[in-house]
Amino acid sequence: MVAGAGKLGDGERVGDSDRYRPGYELVAEQLLAYIAEHDLRSGDRLPTEKGLAEILGATRNVTREAVKVLAAIGRLSVRKGAGIFVASSEAPAEPPNGKLAHFQPTDLQQVVMLLDYRRLIEAETARRAASLAAPIQVRSLREHAEQSAVAATEGDAKAFADADALFHDAVGAAAQNVFLQAAVTNIRRFAAQSDVLLFHGDVPGSLEVAGAQHIGIAEAIAAGDPETAAKLMTEHVDTTREQFERRIRFRLTAPT
Repeated sequence: MVAGAGKLGDGERVGDSDRYRPGYELVAEQLLAYIAEHDLRSGDRLPTEKGLAEILGATRNVTREAVKVLAAIGRLSVRKGAGIFVASSEAPAEPPNGKLAHFQPTDLQQVVMLLDYRRLIEAETARRAASLAAPIQVRSLREHAEQSAVAATEGDAKAFADADALFHDAVGAAAQNVFLQAAVTNIRRFAAQSDVLLFHGDVPGSLEVAGAQHIGIAEAIAAGDPETAAKLMTEHVDTTREQFERRIRFRLTAPT
């Protein structure tokens, strides 16, 4: 926000009068954009909270909340008595230009690119898992798929998220390729940032649909059917993408 445009407080209407977003979310976006614009890397020190508030045209309270949220999702590190720093990236193979470190979790275009990448990686992971999974791995991914379906039926978003993570990790492990497994984990880490900033820990779509899809994927892998496993995983990610896009658009345009 440019100087003189007024400071962001608890929230702001964006565009026409019916669109509203909370102030800390807007400031978090601006802060991530500031980091990218200045090509700040892991370990680089940011201005003080007061300095950031002045740079971003926000109040101290909203800036503090934005910093807390970004620290919670692993983008910033706040060290008592030392300051605010860009957090270390956990990406296993971050490219030299640092674009992964500058991922914008509320930018629809970048989120779609992330889900497109996920579609490619997880479909191949499921395909290989169907050919290579050991019996104990099949049992594990089946259990986690069933746990996700039960959590969905009960409407327990936290239990579902836990089971979902374990299920996708189990599929990654069953593919017998540590690089594919790491890619699956890394994709989920980035997606979680969007969940927190846009949905405040909520989920972007139907838990019951996702749970049923998990079970279908698990059964295809258990049956040793690579093409069906890949097809069902692709449909699962496509469903997630459609729900994600719909929820993002709703989040950005919903009236107060």
